Amino acid sequence: MDPTQMPRLQEIHANLIDRLQEAKDQGWLGEVAAIETTMAAAVQKLEVMRERAAQPSTVHLGMPDFRRDGGRSSADSED
Repeated sequence: MDPTQMPRLQEIHANLIDRLQEAKDQGWLGEVAAIETTMAAAVQKLEVMRERAAQPSTVHLGMPDFRRDGGRSSADSED
C-alpha cells in the first residue's frame, strides 16, 4: 500500500459513507452489508498507510570498514 494514495482512499471512504446512507434510506440490506464490509477494509488500509507514513523513509546503513582490506599491497596479490 502506497501512502501517497491516501487522499484517494480517503475520497473513496467518504463516498462509501454517502452510499451507505443511501442504501439504508432505500432499504437495500444486501448493499448495506457490502458497503460496510468495503468500508471496514478501507479503514484498515488507511490505518496501515498512516503507520507507514509515520515511519522513517530512510535507513542508515553506516559506513563500510575499509581498514581490513585497505592494507593490501600489489605484492600480496602476486603469486
